[in-house]
Amino acid sequence: MDITLKIWRQSHPTQGGRWVTYSLSDVSPQWSLLETLDQLNEKLILQGQEPVAFESDCREGICGSCGLLVNGIPHGQPGLTTCQVYMRQFAVGQVLTLEPFPGFPVVRDLVVDRSAFDRIMAQGGYISVNAGSAPEANTIPIPAQTAERALQAATCIGCGACVAACPNQSAALFVGAKITHLSLLPQGQPEAARRVQQMTTQMDAEGFGHCSNHGECAAVCPQNIPLTVIARLRRQYWQSWL
Repeated sequence: MDITLKIWRQSHPTQGGRWVTYSLSDVSPQWSLLETLDQLNEKLILQGQEPVAFESDCREGICGSCGLLVNGIPHGQPGLTTCQVYMRQFAVGQVLTLEPFPGFPVVRDLVVDRSAFDRIMAQGGYISVNAGSAPEANTIPIPAQTAERALQAATCIGCGACVAACPNQSAALFVGAKITHLSLLPQGQPEAARRVQQMTTQMDAEGFGHCSNHGECAAVCPQNIPLTVIARLRRQYWQSWL
């Protein structure tokens, strides 16, 4: 199949970028989008041109580092990571517009700097008490529904799709998932008030916008993190000042 890729090229964070269009033929419908970019880069290298910089690691839908916008949609398909998007999902001759996630500084081409998430986590996204090895599972009874909600929130991979989809570029879904995961379990409750204050303050310091309940974040999240984590984030934040 023939595919046209319109890609954002930017050689340096402080320099302006531009759109560059590439045409590829004989693209296999079984290739993933990242494999298609691999083929494009092989072609560019043979022609003596600079390859397109993009990020990936596991290529199994686990890490989310491959995140980019495909025709304006984070990761290209709701509920998936970019490495899980295959060319058979597109029409022959279709133009695919690839650009870096908005809301994060561009490092080069399609690569963005997500270290803001690391700094938010460093402000409290952990349990600081050294409790030793893991206790026996039945020592602290936890209702099954509570454990399921905590584990669902814990599946957040920090890919940044929520920020990219939000019109305000809010990180509330990411922070809400981390707050929910730790605050629902007994081990995370003693530091809950301090944690939500510090992580929220850092989120604001990083320049992320405020949530206005549009819901795009949950719609594109590859781990299906629900909007209820944002409600819990807000509730805990206000309760922390009481």
